[in-house]
Amino acid sequence: MCTHACATVCNGANSCLPKGSIQQRSIQRVRRPALLLTCEHGGNRVPPAFRTLFTDHRALLASHRGYDRGALPCARALASMMRAPLIYSEVTRLLVDLNRSPGNSGLFSDISRQLPKATRDDILTYHYFPHRQRIERWIAARIRARRAVLHVAVHSFTPVLAGMVRSAELGLLYDPRRDWETELCRHWQQALRETAPTLRVRRNYPYRGISDGLTRHLRTLFPLDAYAGIELEINQAVLTKTLRTLTTAIASALRTAS
Repeated sequence: MCTHACATVCNGANSCLPKGSIQQRSIQRVRRPALLLTCEHGGNRVPPAFRTLFTDHRALLASHRGYDRGALPCARALASMMRAPLIYSEVTRLLVDLNRSPGNSGLFSDISRQLPKATRDDILTYHYFPHRQRIERWIAARIRARRAVLHVAVHSFTPVLAGMVRSAELGLLYDPRRDWETELCRHWQQALRETAPTLRVRRNYPYRGISDGLTRHLRTLFPLDAYAGIELEINQAVLTKTLRTLTTAIASALRTAS
């Protein structure tokens, strides 16, 4: 049972899509898909009600655990270049991680997990579910209009994690069991090699595209040929360079691939 309020009918999987046959609809992609950009870890803002909770955690808030540094400026630049909508959040992932599913142990951080259940439920109601609902409804509306949707979730990753240096500037995360996502990322990677040969681009790195997250959740709601969910992971080291040069290369390659 969903615990959040909504005007449509919840389907029991933390989704608020109206009842219908969206998951069974088949769409023949005869034109460029509608592009949606999202950014789940766009900032490290702490809502006023929880500021005292994070008083002693300012350094953590400023780290990669607090937010994806540089991801939101990159997402905004891509949205402008691609003339695509952007749905984002600037609430710190240390309060609630919008890229984790309910029930995942990482949904709440060690800091917010200590809060009473009623308070955690309120966090989900006001900061978690509204973000996902906006995305679900946007995608559902395009699919009902028989338009396929390409969803790119923009993230960034720290160059070094647990002493290990990450060996890529860009990562494209997808589900290899879904042909559209596989082909799109293969072509996107190839186009990036041609437009920005100095960038090391790897597929399903530094994480796996089938791991728990928003795109995995959305794949359960929409049909294979109507929805493709890709996570664009950007090394924070490369984000220190000219943002426009980087986003221009990413956008140009995406146009070629899609």
